[in-house]
Amino acid sequence: MADPQTTRMFQEAADAANAVARQLAANAEAVAALAADLRAQHVRGVLTCARGSSDHAATFAKYLIETRLGILTTSAAPSVSSIYGTATDFSGMLAIGISQSGKSPDILSAMRAAKQGGARTLALVNVEDSPLATESDVTLPLHAGPELSVAATKSYIASLAGLLHLVTRWADDAELLAAVTASPALLRTAWECDWSPLVERLHKARGLYVIGRGVGFGIAQEAALKFKETCGLHAEAFSAAEVRHGPMALVGPDFPLLVFRQGDETADGVDELVADVLARGGEVLVSGGAVAGAIQLPHPAAHPAIEPMLQIQAFYRAANALSLKRGFDPDRPPSLAKVTETV
Repeated sequence: MADPQTTRMFQEAADAANAVARQLAANAEAVAALAADLRAQHVRGVLTCARGSSDHAATFAKYLIETRLGILTTSAAPSVSSIYGTATDFSGMLAIGISQSGKSPDILSAMRAAKQGGARTLALVNVEDSPLATESDVTLPLHAGPELSVAATKSYIASLAGLLHLVTRWADDAELLAAVTASPALLRTAWECDWSPLVERLHKARGLYVIGRGVGFGIAQEAALKFKETCGLHAEAFSAAEVRHGPMALVGPDFPLLVFRQGDETADGVDELVADVLARGGEVLVSGGAVAGAIQLPHPAAHPAIEPMLQIQAFYRAANALSLKRGFDPDRPPSLAKVTETV
């Protein structure tokens, strides 16, 4: 097996803390000004436009905005504008486009439709001279730097950080702002966390569920995608509430769960799910919990709203190692390209 530290995925994910530090410093004035404008504007709703890993960041945004600001947030279906050509009333809304490249045709179409429908548009994008950046009313660059591995890592974490920074300022939440400010140091600690039990348990696995709830659900979606694209391992993401329905029929000794848990109002329900699965003879790996019988995956203690960002940072290192152990190249997933241009 190749040295895990030689892959681009490893090197880029390892740079996430530096990227977040650069972003927080560079965007501080712009974020403060935008947040003040949004408070004065009385935004009636938020629309997110994204695909792939960026759409998982949009899921995080939904829970973060709705729980911290009480503003309904919904994900755009890009085909409504790019394929069906339907005009929608977006007056009084903020449309957030999230992208590494800023040039996917369907995301551009959705953002253009949002602007035409009356929304104010905001781009969270890594390529500052991209069409998404130049066409949006406001741009908050991710400052992730070049990302060459097909698997997005530091750009995803930078997207989470950008969303946290904006929502924290918008909500005028001093406690969360302090946590966000401290996040680069915590990300460095998360990167050093030992998740080797995940690699050992899953290197011969055939499938699993990845579970999250609330702000952790978008991180579960991202981890499931990385299992598929870098490890050739089929994984499905479910809410801790939804998995109790039909999906539980597959859970057992040969079908493990990876659970992302944060210390907020969702914690007790997630713990109950873990205990239930263990009682059925299932195997559970947990980040953020301490249920007896589950395999513990560590991350540094932090504010619940930034725990998911730390968990996915620790996960990326493990996913890179797992990919190599399963005989894959995490930088060159089969049949995939860095920029996916869907219509």
